[in-house]
Amino acid sequence: MDMFGKLNIINDFLDYRYQRAKVISSNIANADTPGYKPRELLFEKYLKEEIPPLPLKKTDPRHIDPYYPPPKFKEIVVENPPGYDKNKVNLDEELAKLTDNNLAYQVLSQMLMKNIEEMKTSIKGR
Repeated sequence: MDMFGKLNIINDFLDYRYQRAKVISSNIANADTPGYKPRELLFEKYLKEEIPPLPLKKTDPRHIDPYYPPPKFKEIVVENPPGYDKNKVNLDEELAKLTDNNLAYQVLSQMLMKNIEEMKTSIKGR
């Protein structure tokens, strides 16, 4: 792994947590909208399980790799049982998801800061 490998991985996870917070917040904002169906964000590893690889191949070294960049997230509609107003948002569940997501984001942010501090120390030689 190169020098920025850890930072790139943490950055990808932070991006996922940020995007997921937006989706959850949208669900919460639409909790009173009749007929609204909540959404969820799936990470890349779940996509690989659901979507079969495309039958593409490179026939020339100058061709662009058909699998780059891979999609990172997939937003899906969650089919919860509808409430009295045909709205499928479970507000308690969404608030719990948002809390969990915020905690994970904070932990990842701290990891990123620690890695940056380690790189600064390495560069200074102390």
